[in-house]
Amino acid sequence: MAVHEELPPEADAAAIDQLHSIRESIDNIDAALIHLLAERFKFTQQVGRLKATHGLPAADPARELMQIDRLRGLAEEAHLDPAFAEKFLNFIIAEVIHHHVKIAGGEPVVVGRAAGAAAGLPAGSATVTAKTAVPAATHPVPHPPTAHAPIRAS
Repeated sequence: MAVHEELPPEADAAAIDQLHSIRESIDNIDAALIHLLAERFKFTQQVGRLKATHGLPAADPARELMQIDRLRGLAEEAHLDPAFAEKFLNFIIAEVIHHHVKIAGGEPVVVGRAAGAAAGLPAGSATVTAKTAVPAATHPVPHPPTAHAPIRAS
C-alpha cells in the first residue's frame, strides 16, 4: 500500500490538484525511463555476447570517454547538469560492463574511469576478469566537471 503525504487541511485544492497532476507526469516519465533502460540493456547484452564470442574485452575505455563527452554535451543543450549526466552514464556503464563480464564467464573486480567512478573507486583501477584484463594504464585519469564549458543561461 502506498503511503501518501499528509496535506494540511488548509491546503488550496487547486494547488493540490496541480501537484497531483505534475506528479502523475513525473511517474509517467519514470515509467518511460525504466522501459528505455530495459531496451538499452537488450542491446548492450547483444554487445556483450558479441564481445564474449570474439574474445573482446568487456570494457572499451575510449568509447566510454566519447560517450561521456557526448552525453555531457547533450545535457548542456538540454539544460541538465552535465556532472549529473556523467554520473548517470557512469552508473549505466558499470552495470553494462558487469553484464559483459558475466556473459564472458568472468568475475568483475573493478573498471576504470567511467564505471569505476560510479562505483566510488579510484580512477585508473583495472578491470580484471577470469578471461580478460584491461590494464589500469589504458584508463585515463578523469577530468573534473569544470573541464567542460559552463552552462550558459539562454
